[in-house]
Amino acid sequence: MSTLATTTVHSDLDTAPLLLPAKVLRNDAEAIAAAHELAASARLQAGKRDQQRKLPWAEVEQFTRSGLGSISIPREYGGPEVSFVTLAEVFRIISAADPALGQIPQNQFGLLQMLRGAASERQKQVLFKSVLDGWRIGNAGPERGTKNTLELKARIVREGDTHVISGQKFYSTGALFAHWVAAKALNEEGRQVMAFIRRASPGLRIVDDWSGFGQRTTASGTVLLNEVPVDAELVVENWRLGETPNIQGSVSQLIQAAIDAGIAENAIADAIAFIRERARPWVDAGVEKAGDDPYVIADIGRLQLELHAAQALLVRAGKVLDEVNAAPVDAASAARASIAVAEAKVLTTEISLLASEKLLELSGSRATLAEFNLDRHWRNARVHTLHDPVRWKYHAVGAYHLNGTLPARHSWI
Repeated sequence: MSTLATTTVHSDLDTAPLLLPAKVLRNDAEAIAAAHELAASARLQAGKRDQQRKLPWAEVEQFTRSGLGSISIPREYGGPEVSFVTLAEVFRIISAADPALGQIPQNQFGLLQMLRGAASERQKQVLFKSVLDGWRIGNAGPERGTKNTLELKARIVREGDTHVISGQKFYSTGALFAHWVAAKALNEEGRQVMAFIRRASPGLRIVDDWSGFGQRTTASGTVLLNEVPVDAELVVENWRLGETPNIQGSVSQLIQAAIDAGIAENAIADAIAFIRERARPWVDAGVEKAGDDPYVIADIGRLQLELHAAQALLVRAGKVLDEVNAAPVDAASAARASIAVAEAKVLTTEISLLASEKLLELSGSRATLAEFNLDRHWRNARVHTLHDPVRWKYHAVGAYHLNGTLPARHSWI
């Protein structure tokens, strides 16, 4: 929908970003305040960054320095361990300002949750402390050319006291900005592991070749692994997550839903502003201002209602995760968490797409001009909601309530 040509940087960045001191936040209130402060800054140039495909380096650094990167670190390891309600709220606030900035660290939090369930005590100590110190974790999990998102071609083998990993990754959100690149691979037993690779390791290349028409500044491109050495203590046996009930997938999905809710909120806000300030009423409406058109009023009312419903289910999902996490997780409680998040994800997906489409419909032809860049809301919503098909959320919710079927156990439910 954009009138601008899609361009891609196609650059490599093999050296690690600067490591700057990071604050450690103390509680949920401080996390919310830091998110609002970051959002206020990020919002100023978000549209221009999207148009120019300019990566939000300064904003990512602010995210880290503020302490937001470590808000889910458990208290016993020195973190504030905010509630899941707060975690979702932080991502919603940031994504309402710039959803690309919201997406960049989303995998870090999914990986931190994975470490809680699959890492050894030593691995937790090392990796949690690094995040508290300001290290960022980027994703190198998905691959292209496989039959589905769970299949892996990357391989890791042991060579003496180290491991060596080779493969090619894509959709590597966060990797370009990261100090750790977390890469999935199959080990010599055919089991999935997660290797935490230090940036600037020999054989590691990160290519900024993301050309998606939405979420343009996430740098979700290619990671190339050519016999990259990995410390043995930094290879996490994440296959263990599949053996016991857990909430890792639910946490990842909660953040995804929060990002979509933020996109919807920003689209509705821009729709209201444009209708009030720039849009013309339709000739048959018989009114002086577009904001007095009864059909426009009704549509804005519906959008607000559906946004509030999505936000309410997002908060509810966070509360369910907090309740489930407060006790040992079993199959029933893990399923309860997954379904609560799936219900929120359905509504946040639908309102983000609807709001960004209605923004253009209600604002009129002028709203499509490149100078306003309002199509970014639809582009961002359409691309980000493709992470997992919402039609399968409906199926999971229906099967659970109708037949008592527990949902699948992976990162997309």
